Amino acid sequence: MSALKEKLETDLSAAMKARDEVRTRTLRMALTAVKNEEVAGKRSRELSDDDVVKVLTREAKKRREAATAFGDAGRAAQAQAERDEGAVLEEYLPAQLSEAELTALVADAIAETGAAGPRAMGQVMKVVNPKVAGRAEGGRVAAEVKRQLAE
Repeated sequence: MSALKEKLETDLSAAMKARDEVRTRTLRMALTAVKNEEVAGKRSRELSDDDVVKVLTREAKKRREAATAFGDAGRAAQAQAERDEGAVLEEYLPAQLSEAELTALVADAIAETGAAGPRAMGQVMKVVNPKVAGRAEGGRVAAEVKRQLAE
């Protein structure tokens, strides 16, 4: 079992004992998503820590999008609940890259590939994505690559 999944299960038990409803609800949802990912596909498999981080990143993104949607619809209570769940998930994710760090990584990848112009975006993304791995959203990375290639 991956260390991160084990930590999620341990923290879930602690949250249940402490009667922390938000944390309990969020960790149950996260573990369910991890278990669903394990049995997805033709045969079940054990997820690595990197795979668990990908699942948690996807779930955190869902929470951010839902909070925005609820906020836009004038449903402040639900939006706050989604933000609270997102905050719990963020504790288990690696620290996000700052704009300066992301800019530097993209610049290095462009120099490494010798890419020029917007048509080379896929080439640069192939180099950048493994280096970013869960520390920045794909949309944010793509926007930075596009911006630098346009210059």
